[in-house]
Amino acid sequence: TYPYSSRMNSRADSGPASGAASGGDQALIALLEAARTVEGRLERTLGEIDLTHAKLKVLSHLVEAGESLPLSTLAERSACVRSNVTQLVDRLEAEGMVRRVHSPDDRRSVRAEITRVGRERQADGAVRAARVEAEVAAALPPAVRDALAGLARTQG
Repeated sequence: TYPYSSRMNSRADSGPASGAASGGDQALIALLEAARTVEGRLERTLGEIDLTHAKLKVLSHLVEAGESLPLSTLAERSACVRSNVTQLVDRLEAEGMVRRVHSPDDRRSVRAEITRVGRERQADGAVRAARVEAEVAAALPPAVRDALAGLARTQG
């Protein structure tokens, strides 16, 4: 099956009459399906330690920063809206991986600070994520890895 796109309704009859996807569309569909497969594998692996990729990203940003961060900064670095980060921090706090602290400069500003448990879980999650990435990369021919790296550079 092919994912639905609103542009499908507005396209002129430029493709085959049978409605089959063009070579470029097939490649894109294959890429998206492969990405979903890899994402699922990563989520299952992280799920073994009660993490998600989103939680790992937030914890990793806090580790990399080396200090507490405002939730707005976490949202920006995670490329998501603040309400999503607020919910993630709620869950991470409930699980003992982060705590909310007030900014020393502005008591109205709330920051997230990683805990010892959060550091341990982030380290374990990072190792597991790197293992999945290495296994996936090792399964790809070098030409495919190079093409994907080039695609990431042009789209990122």
